[in-house]
Amino acid sequence: MPDTEQLLGLANDVRMVCQQISRRVRFESSTEIAPHQFSVLVKLRHRAWNPGELAELERVSAPSMTRTVNCLVDLGLVEKLADPEDGRQKLVRLTAAGTEVVERTVAARDTWMMQRLSELSLQDREKLAEAVRVLQGVLAR
Repeated sequence: MPDTEQLLGLANDVRMVCQQISRRVRFESSTEIAPHQFSVLVKLRHRAWNPGELAELERVSAPSMTRTVNCLVDLGLVEKLADPEDGRQKLVRLTAAGTEVVERTVAARDTWMMQRLSELSLQDREKLAEAVRVLQGVLAR
């Protein structure tokens, strides 16, 4: 049985490092939109979703997602269109401006992270790749 104090320390360290990396990546590639709005744009990168599906994906309430989508519409980053399979529903999809924001931001974040990773030794990058696999397993549970 693992030592509870050790597990608590490790849990705190992992959580803090993940938060710091996330915050730093967002800061280094700051956009004109809030993180929760950008998360929705990324979800729309490859397909349109209805607001209810987006709310489920983002784990927020339907009214909260409606506010987010409406704000993104006002910014010209997404548009609503009729769902061809269910006329009562609306689909949300990226506009050209929304696509450009996503592509520019993802490229900036990737560049920042690649620069940091390139400074690591091959051995450290291999350790990091293994740690990523372990963390993915933690998330899958």
